[in-house]
Amino acid sequence: MKKLKSYLVMMLLQVGFAGMYVLTIVSFRHGMSSYVFSVYRHVVATLVMAPFALLLERKTRPKLTWRVFLKIAMLAFLEPVLDTNLYNLGMKYTTATFASATLNTIPAITFILALVFRLESANIRKIHSAAKVIGTIITFVGAMVMTFYKGQLVLGLSHTSTSLPYYGSFMVPNAGSAEEKRHWVVGTVMLFASCVAWAAFFILQAMTLKEYPAELSLTALICLMGAGEGVIATLVMEADSSVWKIGFDSRLLAVAYSGVVCSGIAYYVQGVVSRERGPVFVSAFSPLCMIATAFLGSIFLAETLHLGR
Repeated sequence: MKKLKSYLVMMLLQVGFAGMYVLTIVSFRHGMSSYVFSVYRHVVATLVMAPFALLLERKTRPKLTWRVFLKIAMLAFLEPVLDTNLYNLGMKYTTATFASATLNTIPAITFILALVFRLESANIRKIHSAAKVIGTIITFVGAMVMTFYKGQLVLGLSHTSTSLPYYGSFMVPNAGSAEEKRHWVVGTVMLFASCVAWAAFFILQAMTLKEYPAELSLTALICLMGAGEGVIATLVMEADSSVWKIGFDSRLLAVAYSGVVCSGIAYYVQGVVSRERGPVFVSAFSPLCMIATAFLGSIFLAETLHLGR
């Protein structure tokens, strides 16, 4: 029953991420800065999670040492700042569906990092380990297929596609304008870099929880420090102070939803499951997000869905 609960919770969490990606794209189309979005998202998460952490873990919360503090600072940089901003920028240059497809590389990257930091072991003579190795190869190959191959149209209208033009089955290097190709390449690099940061976050979170076994408090601190580090990044990247303005529209909805579901609840749930099942198990559910995002994106964002992508 406990294993079934872990599976169900992680599956629901991926659906929650899919909703965030669609709302995020809508907020960007209304002119919201990706850097400001990240800051507000984690401010909301801090306000939501901090009271629970203070109340429920007041007797069990361990002492915050400098070693743990530095790890939390790094966690705040990896996910709330580096991963979130790289992913949002990459999604702006490509599409929500394409961006979610790159998440298929996270389990593979997480498994490799887990081997490096000895959180996982691999003995190809054992079925369990062999399955992990084969799964790692499949996720990389699958991500590459979805990046470069496009089959027949499944959902959406062909003229609404925001992706790089294709001729035949594979992408033609000289198709489309030079500016469009440049944005697509830059966006793809950003997306894969964000996946590396996210995988590293899973690994470091699992290592930190061994020294600081308080998931609620750790989540609140990550969000708090992430918001602070995000402010610094925003001040560096955004010269116009008007980007901080936000109204009662889709931008506020995206910030509130992302902060509560995809930062506060997600960091907490991932921490709990990671302690029980390990970081590789947590990352293994990332590909489910692509399926949900693909259908939501085709319905609400008029994105096209093709076989192979």
